[in-house]
Amino acid sequence: MNASDADLEPRPNAGSDARWTLLTNHAHVLVTIARDPQCRMRDVASRVGVTERGAQKIIADLVADGYITRTRIGRRNSYQIATGRPFRHPVSEGHELDELLAMLVPVPPHKLDT
Repeated sequence: MNASDADLEPRPNAGSDARWTLLTNHAHVLVTIARDPQCRMRDVASRVGVTERGAQKIIADLVADGYITRTRIGRRNSYQIATGRPFRHPVSEGHELDELLAMLVPVPPHKLDT
């Protein structure tokens, strides 16, 4: 395993003995950003369980492929999830990212009223 692979390896959470997860780190980053679009890189990394460098690489992948957009606001970044983006694996053909986010990202109470 080279050094860049180590950046993307999940770090176990306190009290967790999970050796694998059903979602990729890319999916975890998307969910984290969907829940908190102004999240700092170190917070993304901490929540996902990767290094900051690993989180940066994942976000760069997601920006490059159009799954998120990044806007600089002062010294911070704000992210927006693109809608209607397909899953990338043939097994998931016909499904969109929006479906996954609808399951994993709670709708804020003020948005339920509209």
